[in-house]
Amino acid sequence: MAVEIKTPILPESVADALVISWLKKPGDEIALDELLVEIETDKVVLEVPSPITGVLESIVEADGATVISEQLLGYVEESTVSKKKHSDGPATMPEESSVEDTKTPVDAQTSPAVRKELRENNLTSADITGSGKNGRILNEDIQSALQSSLSTSTESISINNDVNSDGRIEERVPMTRLRKRIAERLREATQSTAMLTTFNEVNMQPLMDMRNQYKELFEKTHNARLGFMSLFVKASSIALQRFPEVNASIDKDDVIYHSYCDIGIAVSSPRGLVVPILRNTEHMSMAQVESDIAAYALKAKEGKLSMEDLSGGTFTITNGGVFGSLFSTPILNPPQSAILGMHGINKRVIVENDEMVIRPMMYLALSYDHQIIDGQSAVLFLKTIKELVENPQRILLEI
Repeated sequence: MAVEIKTPILPESVADALVISWLKKPGDEIALDELLVEIETDKVVLEVPSPITGVLESIVEADGATVISEQLLGYVEESTVSKKKHSDGPATMPEESSVEDTKTPVDAQTSPAVRKELRENNLTSADITGSGKNGRILNEDIQSALQSSLSTSTESISINNDVNSDGRIEERVPMTRLRKRIAERLREATQSTAMLTTFNEVNMQPLMDMRNQYKELFEKTHNARLGFMSLFVKASSIALQRFPEVNASIDKDDVIYHSYCDIGIAVSSPRGLVVPILRNTEHMSMAQVESDIAAYALKAKEGKLSMEDLSGGTFTITNGGVFGSLFSTPILNPPQSAILGMHGINKRVIVENDEMVIRPMMYLALSYDHQIIDGQSAVLFLKTIKELVENPQRILLEI
């Protein structure tokens, strides 16, 4: 009996996906849960496993096809797989594509993100020296190889570039799928919301003193580093509960007030900035927050974030300070109604008790949808975060 292989269910915010690589060809034997095909969305690379033990009967959507949620990809015919045959050779990566010559055989032990990067740059695993454990190829290894190649082939690159009317060289590069989706989301955010931004500044000295005093004991007790993000997550969770309109979203003519705080944390990945979601942060300890953020950062680096990791969210925090940003206006992530922007910590002269003192200061920015959040609520929300961060004991006491 033939069983259908379908595109995984995609969130409402993801319109379609791209078939980037079939790992088997028709006639190949497949074990239960063995990977069959990789699907790329604007956010993640999804690996589609076989639901049964059998033989790949046919492929309906070939490499490069654009597919939607639950679209038919192919068929697997149920049968019994010979264990001996699987032990004699690789079971997850055929030597050639089921539909066309891939020209780029890749190491099945690498992550989906690395395999995609190899294919896009017409490279094989033999072209790259892996720096990971047991010689595993990492994304940075590919970037180093490309940079080295670029420095030794400037002349050939120039030949392929366009020359404008002034005789100067220009390079035309198609936008990646991720960049296209980011552009669409940014346009959507600016066109469908009445976005405003309010600013404040926070004295980080009390938070830094507390962190310096307890970070070693915290790490020893919880096996997690004590960073600033967990404290901002907890402060935001308290503020979101006090100002539920900041934690709300618009659905047509209705406003949906969420009784939970699902906070997205922007982290870097080889494919760009992604925003995995911390669920029910109002009930999480700071140790849980730090552990989950570290786990998401690792999954993002290895290209293993799932749709579930990135779906939903009622509020977002982004920290441009890690890249050196002093001041910025973050853009909303619809249907969310607000986003908090953290920035770099810099020593500045401020006035305390009528005296000028030097303190480590951070600018905060809250962008919000004025359709459902009044300016007063936005200002008081950000002021609440400032007060909690400047008095971190209040975060622990939730007062």
